[in-house]
Amino acid sequence: MNRHRLAVTWFSTTLVVSLLAMLVPLPAVLQPFKPYWPALVLLYWSLESGERVNLGMAFLVGLFADLLDGVLLGEQAMRLTALVFIALRFRSRLRFFPMWQQTLAVLALLLNDRVLLLIVRVFAGEASPPVSWWFSPFVGAALWPFLFLLLDDLRIRLRIA
Repeated sequence: MNRHRLAVTWFSTTLVVSLLAMLVPLPAVLQPFKPYWPALVLLYWSLESGERVNLGMAFLVGLFADLLDGVLLGEQAMRLTALVFIALRFRSRLRFFPMWQQTLAVLALLLNDRVLLLIVRVFAGEASPPVSWWFSPFVGAALWPFLFLLLDDLRIRLRIA
């Protein structure tokens, strides 16, 4: 298998696994702690391989996530597009942050994602979410260094640019 095909396969596999991880059911007690996996994986690829991820790709991944999750069509597409836009806009700075600063930036991006989701759901007529609804971005930010190092190590081992 040539390098380009391996790179595309690895990229696609990580996105599919993130979409499937989003669907894993958790007990009601743990549900607020479930990170937004597609956002974390798209953030990784936005930072490490900006030419591979663009706004159209984020929108398509979001549409697939909407269809799989059964939420309002376009909800996650809009959120992921906004997240990738911000990540690509500040990519040159974020890539060279120390890990603790990068984790704080990821936390800010995930909190921004939650605010967008709150706005969409309020306009859709849903009730305000409980306080535990805000735990997910913090869990995602706590997992970011481990996810980043895991994906980076596998990318380097496979010699994917």
